[in-house]
Amino acid sequence: MEILASIVQSLEEGDEETVSELTREALGQGLKARDILDKGLIAGMNAVGVKFREHEVFLPDVLLSAKAMNAGMKHLKPHFAKEGVPNIGKVVLGTVHGDLHDIGKNLVSIMLKGAGFDVVDLGKDIIPEAFVDAAVREEAGFLGLSALLTTTMPVMKDVVDLVKKRGLSGKLRVIVGGAPVSEDYARQIGADLYAFDAASAVDRLKAAVGR
Repeated sequence: MEILASIVQSLEEGDEETVSELTREALGQGLKARDILDKGLIAGMNAVGVKFREHEVFLPDVLLSAKAMNAGMKHLKPHFAKEGVPNIGKVVLGTVHGDLHDIGKNLVSIMLKGAGFDVVDLGKDIIPEAFVDAAVREEAGFLGLSALLTTTMPVMKDVVDLVKKRGLSGKLRVIVGGAPVSEDYARQIGADLYAFDAASAVDRLKAAVGR
């Protein structure tokens, strides 16, 4: 549909007002909310994600596109319950205890939402118990941990150990990332997945849910 292509283009351009108007128009034309989400908003954010990965756009551009996506989502959300539109997965996300850095984590949150995930962002300086309690409460399938300091990386292991202690291994998969974190470290602490940046976090989680 031509209007969906226009939504994609406007979202890539970070044009909040146009994305909002086109989303409303698409609903008025009788398009299903799911199709507008998948072929318009998510397709647009996927394109932005690819450009970000290739360094064709940068963080301010992604933030503008995310704002435009949220403008469109406001029109779609009331229709999701009627159509039974599911998220492709739920992720509880946060920066670990002792670490106040959140720019990278915020970008991961934006891009996961743009890819169709339901994201519960706990913020920063989160203790292990709060991570696991939230994941259980939210019935999440994934727990995302971010650390930007080498001194806070051990908290990731504490979270992984707590997931195992509570018998949640297999039900709740842990993905870790952040500047000092490596795939080897993720393996050493028993994390299920590792992402080296926001785009790879989206790729790993989509692969994990078979998308």
